Amino acid sequence: MRQRRYPSDTSDAEWLVIAPLLPPPAWTTPRGGRPERWPRREIFDAIRYVVSEGCRWRALPADSPPHQTVYGFFRRWTKSGVLELVRDQLRRRVRCLEGVSPNGVASVIDSQSVKAAETVAKSSRGFDPGERINGRKRHVVVDLEGLPLLISVTPADVHDTRAARIALTRLRRAHPEITIVWADRAYAGTLITWARTSLNLTVKTVARPKDAHGFVLLPRRWIVERSISWWMHARRLVRDYERLPAHAEAMLNTAVITLMTRRLTRPRCFPSAAAPRPAELIQAA
Repeated sequence: MRQRRYPSDTSDAEWLVIAPLLPPPAWTTPRGGRPERWPRREIFDAIRYVVSEGCRWRALPADSPPHQTVYGFFRRWTKSGVLELVRDQLRRRVRCLEGVSPNGVASVIDSQSVKAAETVAKSSRGFDPGERINGRKRHVVVDLEGLPLLISVTPADVHDTRAARIALTRLRRAHPEITIVWADRAYAGTLITWARTSLNLTVKTVARPKDAHGFVLLPRRWIVERSISWWMHARRLVRDYERLPAHAEAMLNTAVITLMTRRLTRPRCFPSAAAPRPAELIQAA
């Protein structure tokens, strides 16, 4: 086991939370397989290093597993939806520790356009005339605690209302308990009627005051904007470098997982000032 030396490395408390949520190694299942050469914790730390520090896979530190191995795990976990599952499980635990229901009934939707690097193909990028950005657009739905319920990545030229129809349909299937979605004026118009008739979902818009100048803290909308600012601390997310939109979504999910595990394991999340015991971290739900 290598020494923990990077800010992105998982602490012992964080790993106790994450490890049970990852799929078991193939060699431990009835189907069998070859034992894994590298510990899962080192693999996960290497993925977090790429997201946090913004380096290429080939630029992983020398004490990390081979970049081919790390990328292979990242690709398989992305394809099988492991990172989304871990994100959803952690979101429920955070909500429980905050003293609210594991599943909320209200959410907030917004989008963010970011520039795309040369590694992003023209077929999965576009030009956003509003933001004057050539790249991709990230669509995110969060609960009222600011925890993501859904993350989707599209070309930047896809209008918010068009992407919202797909996002809200996925949201309704994955979270039938959601009844209301708050949004900005970009989601107004026929989307509101369509969501009510097709999904039985209420979409309410929050308008910016007409006489406002500069930054204004808008009700509900500040929650999702704060969440977007949180994950922008990860350097890999400042610009989109991923060839596949699914990998871009996985990078976002990894950053969110890091934020939620640190929120779970900080002492002030618990009734007492003492650090949480491992059993409390694993069983909190």
